[in-house]
Amino acid sequence: MEARQVIDGASLGPEALKVIGRAFDDAWASMAPNVGSDPLLVRAARLKLADVILSIASESSRDADALRQAALRAMEAQ
Repeated sequence: MEARQVIDGASLGPEALKVIGRAFDDAWASMAPNVGSDPLLVRAARLKLADVILSIASESSRDADALRQAALRAMEAQ
């Protein structure tokens, strides 16, 4: 999917990208039921989540659960 391509293409090391990808997948699993099934809304929400996670993450990101929680909080605030 496009949002995962955004994450996978980020300028971070492979270990950080693995953690960020896991955080993204877990966060999406938590929020997907609330987004619905409209493909445009799903795409927009996934891209927004990818942007939020990348804005929070860093090269030293190693805790997928903490990153997931921070991303979900940031998404709720928007």
